[in-house]
Amino acid sequence: MVDRRSDIWLWSAESMMSSCPSIREALFERGIARARDLLGHGESVSRRLSRLRVAFFVASASTILGLYQAAWFHAGNALTGFALLIFLLIAHYHNRLEGRLARLRIWIELKVDQVARLRLDWSQMTPRVFAHPQHHPYAADLDITGPHSLLALLDLTVSSEGQKRLKEWLLNQNEVKKPDEAWSTRQALIKELTPLALLRDRIIVAARIISADTFETTRITALVEASQTFPQAFWIFVLSLALCGTTWGLLLVSVGMGMPNYWLFSFGVYALVYFRTSGQLKPLFAYVLDLRDELAKLHAVTSILERRKKMSPGLGALCAPLVAAPDRLSSVVASLARVSHGLSIKVHPFARLLVNACVPWDWYFSVRLQQTCRRLTTVLPLWIDRLATVDAAVSLATFAYLNPDYCWPVLRQGTHDDSSPQITATNLGHPLIPPSRRVGNDFDLRGLGQILLVTGSNMSGKSTFLRTVGINVCLAQAGAPVCARSFEWSWVRVYCCIAVSDSLEDGLSYFYTEVKRLKVLLDAMQDRAGPPVLFLIDEIFKGTNNRERLLGSRAFIRALQQGYGLGLITTHDLELAQLEAESPHIANAHFQETLEADRLQFDYRLRPGICPTTNALRIMAYEGLPVPKDEQGECKRIDERINETEGSNESR
Repeated sequence: MVDRRSDIWLWSAESMMSSCPSIREALFERGIARARDLLGHGESVSRRLSRLRVAFFVASASTILGLYQAAWFHAGNALTGFALLIFLLIAHYHNRLEGRLARLRIWIELKVDQVARLRLDWSQMTPRVFAHPQHHPYAADLDITGPHSLLALLDLTVSSEGQKRLKEWLLNQNEVKKPDEAWSTRQALIKELTPLALLRDRIIVAARIISADTFETTRITALVEASQTFPQAFWIFVLSLALCGTTWGLLLVSVGMGMPNYWLFSFGVYALVYFRTSGQLKPLFAYVLDLRDELAKLHAVTSILERRKKMSPGLGALCAPLVAAPDRLSSVVASLARVSHGLSIKVHPFARLLVNACVPWDWYFSVRLQQTCRRLTTVLPLWIDRLATVDAAVSLATFAYLNPDYCWPVLRQGTHDDSSPQITATNLGHPLIPPSRRVGNDFDLRGLGQILLVTGSNMSGKSTFLRTVGINVCLAQAGAPVCARSFEWSWVRVYCCIAVSDSLEDGLSYFYTEVKRLKVLLDAMQDRAGPPVLFLIDEIFKGTNNRERLLGSRAFIRALQQGYGLGLITTHDLELAQLEAESPHIANAHFQETLEADRLQFDYRLRPGICPTTNALRIMAYEGLPVPKDEQGECKRIDERINETEGSNESR
């Protein structure tokens, strides 16, 4: 069991070789089954070792007791030493086995979770929940945050800073002014990590052994900053060392040459200094243990990188401060371990007093601790920053690895000041819809002021298509692959008006909330200092009456045409589609349904032009609401099978 590491991890390499999601999923399942068999065998061995340890202890103790009762003391002593050695060897082997079984259990949990993420089976995942940030231009609209969100799907981070970095990549895109270089470096790193399944999984497993949840790097920073409040040990150590050296010198002279015992005076001063200052050392031992334990969490991750003999260029450059001598984390952890061992003499008061009477032991290790903390003050911020980047990139690389049919997006260079932004995609799908129900569409939108008006029946997929475009743009700008066959885009600032609701807290109605959001969007369209705006507006002004909605929508769309951006607007108002004839920058597209065998059918295909069908009255009739008599004949044939259609599309 202990030596079969290659058998445990072999399936990771196998699953990496396939680019077909279904084949990769099958390899995952086979690997999980193999690992569970191995775990069962290991647990059986562990139980036998437990029984062996008990039996060996009882047999050895009985035999040794019998030898002593028979006055065979030499034989009893020899057997005691031999039995103790054998017992320690068995215990060491058993502990190593338990450690590997613990890692294997976490590994299996990780792989089961990854299979669930591959299938988008939320019931089998263990996702974290991300609250919606207040007044964010797209987080709630595009399901970037919240339950069953993109962040919940992506997040496999092991540190609080890594999780924060991942959120920044997805939520702070509108603050980026010139993304080309930073984005290219990030995407290159994610691409390098994508095939390194074993490295990524070892990082996650190593961290989860230390802490089941993300560990807080802020605690390490706080501990290092707290070291600045400790007394300056150096000068006390120098004084104590001088007094100690004088005492030893006078003692040797007194013993060797018969001189008076002047050493008693220097020793008295040394003892006085020690007892007057030793109280300042009381919190140091607990402090160094806390600092060592917190750094061990970081070291669990960096040790994986340190042991990697060959790194790709991007990963190697990023991790250089973490793994390069002399400032590598392992050397600092080793230094803290030596300090903690030195200060651990505190738990033996008599031995501590005796040792400190001979040399300034406590103050020497206090100086060593302060030197290490000063070193940490310099390098810790860089370590945390680089580790956060690796941590976040591992999550996105795992997402890419689990979705080999996704494509890497292509960023048009120099687009931050380009007058012709574009978003072009083929077979564009929504990454939060399971593959079995996902429908892809080709999409092309380019040019400032370009607006695509999308009409369609209820449940036909209009809102989902807006979210599909927006969420894939966010994935692309985070450096991740997108749910498409091909994807090329210009960097944009995303603004949405999709998930609008009234606000009891602010005392705002639905319509007024929508107006305020559209005003923020329109103001952003006037800012030409950054990238162009991509606006996604669902059911514009649906919170007011038909007449004012139509007049307001026309005026707002004309204003959008003059702004610095491009985007999509969905509507049920077919009159708005007439704007296509007024401007070359406005185009119509639609989704539609068909009635086949008394059942509404939706294909979720985006088509050019105005929607030729409607279904509101049919749905009303099915639910038993009154409709005009001339529509009843057509509506009455819709039977209860529409429930299945409606239910299967609510998630869209």
